[in-house]
Amino acid sequence: MADPNEETITFPGADGHQLAAVLERPPGPIRACAVFAHCFTCSKDLRALRRIADALVGHGIATLRFDFTGLGESEGEFADTTFSSNVADLVAAADWLREHHAAPSLLIGHSLGGAACLAAAPRIEEVKAVATIGAPADPEHVEKLLAGSKDEIEKEGEAEVKIAGRRFRIRKQFLDDLREHCSAERIAKIGRALLLFHSPQDNVVGIENAKAIYQAARHPKSFVSLDGADHLLSNPADAGYVANVLAAWAERYVPMATAEVEEGYVVVEGRQGLQQHVQAGPHAFLADEPKSVGGTATGPTPYDLLLAALGSCTTMTLRMYANHKKWPLEAVRVTLQHERRHAEDCDDCEKTGKKIDVLTRRIEIEGELDEEQRKRMMQIADKCPVHKTLHGEIHVESELVS
Repeated sequence: MADPNEETITFPGADGHQLAAVLERPPGPIRACAVFAHCFTCSKDLRALRRIADALVGHGIATLRFDFTGLGESEGEFADTTFSSNVADLVAAADWLREHHAAPSLLIGHSLGGAACLAAAPRIEEVKAVATIGAPADPEHVEKLLAGSKDEIEKEGEAEVKIAGRRFRIRKQFLDDLREHCSAERIAKIGRALLLFHSPQDNVVGIENAKAIYQAARHPKSFVSLDGADHLLSNPADAGYVANVLAAWAERYVPMATAEVEEGYVVVEGRQGLQQHVQAGPHAFLADEPKSVGGTATGPTPYDLLLAALGSCTTMTLRMYANHKKWPLEAVRVTLQHERRHAEDCDDCEKTGKKIDVLTRRIEIEGELDEEQRKRMMQIADKCPVHKTLHGEIHVESELVS
């Protein structure tokens, strides 16, 4: 089933060829935009890239991932490209975003795509932050991949090489251009917040590349070690870790537009499918349903949110009461469950012959409280505002706003 939040597009690249791209959008308002550049042995559809883009979308960041000229589904011949033209493709992607949505404030690049992001950042005024994953610091790493073909390239001007199981035609102009762009002096001048992801076990682009980039860059800069990960982040857990850290880091450096939601109001917006964007004051998150019932499992279900409201209200109320009494409460853990039972199976229920909603709440209290204090805490739990609301008479007033 097609993802309703994905839009397949094309845009003109640096040399006029149509480049294939996918724009992943949040179901609610776009808070910021990003461009994701892949390595030249991959494509925009690499699973790790999709997972990372999905996580950014969950934070309200629309993400454009595209295929460079001659790669994936894009037009053109890769052999005719240079590192400069790859950088220009990236700038063209930013131009498309600026024209149709908003200019990207975040660039993300994997492997050689990371080097392209470092080179492109100064050419995109709106970019505030750059994140790289397994990026090379200099052209030597590419030259090592060429192995025995390097002499042929230098002599004949081009050669067909096999990298990561795929064949490419590399011309001398690509290497010459790469040598000009990858330098410590250029990295020092990007003028953007920088986050480096790199695995010590990366056997394609060695960890020494991350060290060189980090030392050349100026603050603010951060490094995250992806211990145990391979170059392509083929383990879903590694891609998920990158996604979560990147999304949290971006919140600090990337300007995030927020919908104006008055205090006391919650706005829920859905475009297609079951995924919903929830805005509560300055806080944005997703609500969804499991894949088994047609959702995409990108957020808690409505009943999960209901249980979370009761649980958080319970723990807050107990904490406030214990603080007021100066009791030695250390922690409160509330485990909740929702189910529908037949009324005849419920001891406290007057109705029969139909099902009722039952919320089970198990409260664990840590701390040196005596038995009487623990009993009192259980009484106070029933006085939390959400608990009282659920047990009170509730009217939902609805109106259609044109």
